[in-house]
Amino acid sequence: MTVTEHRPWRGVLVATALPLDDNLRVDHGKYAEHCSWLVENGCDGVVPNGSLGEYQVLTPEERAKVVETAVAAIGGTRVMPGVAAYGSAESRRWAEQARDAGCASVMLLPPNAYRADERSVLAHYEEVAGTGVPVVAYNNPIDTKVDLVPELLAKLHGEGYIQAVKEFSGDVRRAYQLAELAPELDLLIGADDVLLELALAGAKGWVAGYPNALPRSCVELYRAAAGGDLGTAKKLYEQLHPLLRWDSKVEFVQAIKLSMDIVGRHGGRCRPPRVPLLPEQEAAIRAATEKAVAAGLA
Repeated sequence: MTVTEHRPWRGVLVATALPLDDNLRVDHGKYAEHCSWLVENGCDGVVPNGSLGEYQVLTPEERAKVVETAVAAIGGTRVMPGVAAYGSAESRRWAEQARDAGCASVMLLPPNAYRADERSVLAHYEEVAGTGVPVVAYNNPIDTKVDLVPELLAKLHGEGYIQAVKEFSGDVRRAYQLAELAPELDLLIGADDVLLELALAGAKGWVAGYPNALPRSCVELYRAAAGGDLGTAKKLYEQLHPLLRWDSKVEFVQAIKLSMDIVGRHGGRCRPPRVPLLPEQEAAIRAATEKAVAAGLA
């Protein structure tokens, strides 16, 4: 058994954008093809039903089928669905659905309907861990208003509730504190624009956005950074950073879908309440994507 099989959240897992047709219905055929294409281009797996996958505006039937589509396309060990929900019981049901579909791990935000205290956070993760499927925490204090600080993550890991954390706070200093407090907890890069810093700090994987459009160059960047090849990594990072930073902006879904369209993938529209990019935003993303394509990064 390889390390990645034992810890299937390691490596480059793409938080997949979800293809919608002209009527904003999920195109499961295109989604299956996209999952396969990502793996063929060097990615280790996919994360369906993350925020990039617009899970909040899917019906329960759509959300379940997205997971099943990904598993059918690339196999369950490569699929780590997001199981976020307002209530712990609902998150647990999504974790059970993922487990029963054959997934080897799930990704879970803390309670996000209100600013939860530490006891609530612990109870939430305990409930979902009870399904038996390994849980990767997702720390996104910008959007959820609940900050999984290193001390709390160490407590969650010590209780056996989580095995890894997708870290989106942007504070790379936390990596070193986390390694001291919970050395067996895997740190995963959660924002594309701090990839190099967190890889050098010992991250074991990347839950990634921009590989949806540029998988080969993004995978090369991650492998170089994680492998200590700073010459290769720094050059690629500088070339890709004008795009990677959009992963941390409010319009990240629209931005990544636009880049996908430009490189010949199906990005397409988003469901409301997301609205189209402003002309100046679209122009900036288009210019940066075309520059990346011209540099041979697509």
